[in-house]
Amino acid sequence: MTSLWPLLFFACLAAAVAAWLWGPAFMAARRRRRVLGRPFPQAWREILGRRMPAFARLPADLQLQVKRHVQVLIAEKPFIGCAGLVVTDEMRVLIAAQAALLLLNRPAGYFAELRQVLVYPDAFVVDRSHSDGGGITHESRRALTGESWQQGQVLLSWDDVRAGAADPDDGRNVVIHEFAHQLDQERGRANGAPWLGRRERYERWATVLGAEFDALRSRLARGETGVIDAYGATDPAEFFAVVSEHFFEQPGALAEAHPALYRELAQCYRADPLSW
Repeated sequence: MTSLWPLLFFACLAAAVAAWLWGPAFMAARRRRRVLGRPFPQAWREILGRRMPAFARLPADLQLQVKRHVQVLIAEKPFIGCAGLVVTDEMRVLIAAQAALLLLNRPAGYFAELRQVLVYPDAFVVDRSHSDGGGITHESRRALTGESWQQGQVLLSWDDVRAGAADPDDGRNVVIHEFAHQLDQERGRANGAPWLGRRERYERWATVLGAEFDALRSRLARGETGVIDAYGATDPAEFFAVVSEHFFEQPGALAEAHPALYRELAQCYRADPLSW
């Protein structure tokens, strides 16, 4: 009989370890099912109809996905007002719904590394330090409409969130831009390569987006313009965020001018805005 005790001990230990590892995930899934079991509030429907024309364009199945994602994001991510701003349901719903576009048909989680969304009334000022080639550090101040931090924060200007939602065709959407950075930052420092599902896809992604990034820089050096905003030439991470804005807001122009790039983004986001 005593020979059974080691087996029982290790069985109990294995069960305890499994509970420690899977317990939080189980509880999170349970909470999420409870959230999704509630009806989508009528007041939230009215906000989407009044403030987000892009929502009305979506097929019915994608509208349902957006609404479910909005429920989860609002339940799980704190929205915090800054500079005296009091966050309202309209702010939460409009930010969450635009961010939800990036999650359509994707099996991955709800911006897993995101801890909180900080909302300012309008453009906010941040201090930056950078070193020049001589090792001297310079301080500068910049007014921003949005920013994404690897530590798990997205910062947004409410004025720009509202403007981006109101015009779904101008290729400028601060929520899409900053939440694209969040996808990029889920596996470390933003580098323009978000989670793609399969390892073999990264080689083609790097080839296509690298060529498009270099081409954008070359066009700008020649003084030429095109579909892709010049800010995308800053670095590969900004390029991914910028072309994500164009993908969701100007799919026709992007697909015509940059078909290979459009195909890569369509596979990444598992969506085809040309069909909406």
